[in-house]
Amino acid sequence: MKNTYTKLAIGLLFSAGLMQSCSILQTVGLRKKETVIAAKDSTGKKDSTAAYDKLLKDAQVDSGMFTVIRKENNYYFEIPLKKMGQDILLIQKLSSVPLALNEAGVNKGMNYENKVIRFTHRKERKEVWVSEIKPQVEVPKGDAIAASVYDNYRPSYIESFKVESYSKDSSAVVIKVNKVFDGSEKSFTDVFTSLGLGTSPKTNISTIEDIKSYSNNIVVKSVLSTKVTEGNESVPVSLEITSNLYELPETPMVARFADPRVGFFTSPRWYFNDKQQELDKKNLVNRWRLEPKDQDKERYLKGELVEPKKPIVFYLDPATPKQWRQAIIDGVHDWQVAFEAAGFKNAILAKQQPDSVKFDPDDANVSSIVYAASAQANAMGPSVVDPRSGEILEADVIWWHNVMTILNSWMRIQTGIVDTSVRANVFSDEKMAHAIRFVSSHEIGHTLGLMHNMGASASFPVDSLRSKSFTAKMGGTAPSIMDYARFNYVAQPEDGVEQITPVIGAYDKYAIGWAYRWYGKTQPWDEIPLLRKEIDSHVHDPIYHYGEQQDSKNIVDPRAQSEDLGDDAMKAGEYGMLNLRRMMPNIINWTTNVGDDYYRAGKLYMGVVGQWYAYADHVLNNIGGIYLENAVLGDQKDAYSPVPKDKQVRALEYLKKNVFYMPEWLFVPELMAKTFPLRDSPIGPFEYAPYNLQREFQYAMLYKLVNDERLLRMVEMENLFGSKKAWSAPEFLTSVRQTIFAKTISGQALDLKTRMLQQNYVDVLMVSTNKSMEKLNAKKLAGIEQLVEATRPALCLHPQHASSSPVELRNVHVTGMMRTSDMLTYKRAELYEIYQLLKQKQRTGDAITKSHYMDLLLRIANTLELN
Repeated sequence: MKNTYTKLAIGLLFSAGLMQSCSILQTVGLRKKETVIAAKDSTGKKDSTAAYDKLLKDAQVDSGMFTVIRKENNYYFEIPLKKMGQDILLIQKLSSVPLALNEAGVNKGMNYENKVIRFTHRKERKEVWVSEIKPQVEVPKGDAIAASVYDNYRPSYIESFKVESYSKDSSAVVIKVNKVFDGSEKSFTDVFTSLGLGTSPKTNISTIEDIKSYSNNIVVKSVLSTKVTEGNESVPVSLEITSNLYELPETPMVARFADPRVGFFTSPRWYFNDKQQELDKKNLVNRWRLEPKDQDKERYLKGELVEPKKPIVFYLDPATPKQWRQAIIDGVHDWQVAFEAAGFKNAILAKQQPDSVKFDPDDANVSSIVYAASAQANAMGPSVVDPRSGEILEADVIWWHNVMTILNSWMRIQTGIVDTSVRANVFSDEKMAHAIRFVSSHEIGHTLGLMHNMGASASFPVDSLRSKSFTAKMGGTAPSIMDYARFNYVAQPEDGVEQITPVIGAYDKYAIGWAYRWYGKTQPWDEIPLLRKEIDSHVHDPIYHYGEQQDSKNIVDPRAQSEDLGDDAMKAGEYGMLNLRRMMPNIINWTTNVGDDYYRAGKLYMGVVGQWYAYADHVLNNIGGIYLENAVLGDQKDAYSPVPKDKQVRALEYLKKNVFYMPEWLFVPELMAKTFPLRDSPIGPFEYAPYNLQREFQYAMLYKLVNDERLLRMVEMENLFGSKKAWSAPEFLTSVRQTIFAKTISGQALDLKTRMLQQNYVDVLMVSTNKSMEKLNAKKLAGIEQLVEATRPALCLHPQHASSSPVELRNVHVTGMMRTSDMLTYKRAELYEIYQLLKQKQRTGDAITKSHYMDLLLRIANTLELN
């Protein structure tokens, strides 16, 4: 059964996307009022009144947005006719999960499906129909094109209910709603499909637990059960889910149009009108509705700080361990200074949950920080958004208990040499709380609408991160806490740097000020000149640069990478490796006490290897890199420019020195006699023998070094900018070959590591020239990528925040002509050059060297079909 749980967990990781999720799940579409058909003159009024009286007898009644009537196990909504046609956001959340889903990182508080619905009274059928709305399109009512818009973006019906009775004054209809919440129908919630399980609820063991009515929301608690089959085994799965029927504001918030130079999550909006010659497509900034109180508006516009009419409030899960509560709350309050840049004081608060019986953290009026008891090591900050305006209605930070294991690993590996307090398996509560506060601030940033700004860290000069005065003044490791700039691994022991943890920085204050400043306008177009002026005043200061997140397997702009520091990856990597080298002799002392085994030592060892790989990866992505800017006319910026040629050359020199031959200090015999590097897996620890580990890391790095996209980008940049500014692919490949085969050229006998290096390099070249090898190589690389990910734990993986969909990742498309481009010619030419060299040198060196050359010659000849 444990194996079935494991399979289910792994399947959910890839099928549901929720393990990657920190997402704002939302539905978009056209707003169009539907006809409300009155029932006051119904011919069956007397019979209906009797039915209504009978229904209410001995029933429990809860008044609110709709009156909820419970009679035995049946639930009814009494819906006022005036509510027909109003926009209601159906929000679906998980409230409790079993072990099998917990293992996959699917936990309480996750929002898995939202949709905008409307109820419509169909008098002639004695029914109420429910339609799903996609409120993405807007058009002036008086324009001629409005009729066409309504016809071409109509809502779709998803459910119908029989009218059980009318209220006594015939101003409301009563419908029985069990079927859409107890698993009988999937029209309102299809949780098992949303989670990637592909099953249906078993209705005999699924039920409605409770329904509560609030002034603008209905909260439905259900338990849905199913069975998931894996091979010959089946796993029962029961979920408690919470469905919110949230009444959207009748007057949506004034939208704010997004600008790609400031990183916010967005909602799409299309504007039609008679005067235009092109459809106006906009993206709306996802943000909370912050407005000054009526009596404070003049003071606000004069520049005084005022309190907002409705502040942002987060409630802390009472399940949160007491020693971490204040740190999490402080991480929320750290954003106060950013909102002051928008003109608001006391704009964001965090509180303990009240003991009130009426208080429900699953109510969509409540934003919570949910503490999940789970082995997952992560945290995320999803939000619920009104798709008509981009207004964030509520947000929930999901805080996995085991996130502290990542923090422990990062701090020990990255700063253990300069901070003696982070060398043990267990930190002091004060030290861990300090790190928890940073994670809290980062996740709250997502709930405020901020995307990752992976380009922020590149604005700090590397050597400045070694300056005690600079780091004390600027704070943190980057000008944005929304970067994945972790802890300061650049600082050396003699530097005396004390500020080594990420904090809210200058970019964060600027971005919040840009998105949240209130201008008192009624139309988003009126704000455009003011918003652009704000950006123009900061556009040439690198501190305020926004660098979009990219696909980690295909980095285009090396300034916007995850977990890098400073403006020069080569220099930062050298400093980082100095600290790693100092750390290596201490791994056992930092992890092991008398009587302990070496499991923790092996884990930390693998973490050090992974950090070394991270430095190399940051460097490698400078080769063939393109600096990307969201340039506009008048800002004197280029949208595309190659990484300077000399910087690319320096990057390759770093790789020649530190990657082609992995550092000897990473493989200390005294340490490896006690433990190999190891990683956890669903079936137990994997121990990696050093030669095998070197081969896999080296292969992965060489494959990335000469991958198709990189070479194609080099071709593009040389074609546009010339060989003086851009490094040509042939020149680059020649330099790589001359280094890897230097000992061959000089006629030396080859040692094991050189033979491995040459075998790996020839193999990665052959893959691109032999289509039959691609599938096999993809499988091999997948295993290596899994290893790399295990050594470099990530935090806050968000599909819509950050990296769920390739569409949302910044990229430059260069893949369309791979098999007929010069890139393929270059790789075949390199293989042929190597073949000619090996033929010339095949009788040099010792016996094993000659056998090695014969093997490579046969492989290349077979690939190029030379025989």
